[in-house]
Amino acid sequence: MNVRRAGTFIADIERQFEWYAVKAGWEVAERYLAAMEATCKLLSAYPLLGSIIRSKHPRLRGWRSFIVLRPFNTHVLFYELTGGEVLLRRAMHGHRNLPRRLLEPPGTAR
Repeated sequence: MNVRRAGTFIADIERQFEWYAVKAGWEVAERYLAAMEATCKLLSAYPLLGSIIRSKHPRLRGWRSFIVLRPFNTHVLFYELTGGEVLLRRAMHGHRNLPRRLLEPPGTAR
């Protein structure tokens, strides 16, 4: 299945990459990108792996979540299946207030 990355997803990935590059070094930041890419590839082959998220908000209906592959398995990808493709919507650390953060633009809160 084709994978498309929304602007919010790209912004989330870029912010997290920059954070890892500054706080943990380029090697860790590069491993983060590799784990994200491997997770995206897995979802393209098996798009129903993710759980449907439970939300009453209409913008989040039909979205799914999937944990990023190790060693970054504290991060979560949020996506939906539309028109025969996987549309990656957001990527964020799982210890955030996810129901609220999913509706905020990237970089709104830290």
